[in-house]
Amino acid sequence: MTIKEAQEEIIDEFSMFDDWMQRYEYIIELGKSLPLIDEKYQVAENLIKGCQSQVWLHAEESEGNVFFTANSDAILTKGIIAILIRVFSGQKAVDIMDADLGFIDDIGLKEHLSPTRANGLVSMIKQIKMYALAYQAKN
Repeated sequence: MTIKEAQEEIIDEFSMFDDWMQRYEYIIELGKSLPLIDEKYQVAENLIKGCQSQVWLHAEESEGNVFFTANSDAILTKGIIAILIRVFSGQKAVDIMDADLGFIDDIGLKEHLSPTRANGLVSMIKQIKMYALAYQAKN
């Protein structure tokens, strides 16, 4: 599945809900389904700076694709990183770097987060793109 296809799927899923309470519940459910990050990667150097909650993000490259695992100590934040991982994990670094993130506005996520959580979202995206940039430069 391409980044665009994953984004469109998420937009479709969010459009099924009538209000933001339902969407928050769905985000929390997505967080519960996030594959657990290996504990050895839940270390200070994998913490995302700029997040109010603790968010650990780890990336590995395999056969030209970048795979992400993550965790957070906050249930809503865990759901947010789960959405980002669903979109970006398993993609080529160049595609991650070039990705249009309009889907975040399309689902209304940023405008329904507190300012600190919105800053955290931006920090998560920045870190994902930094990993992609590093793998792209390596190759």
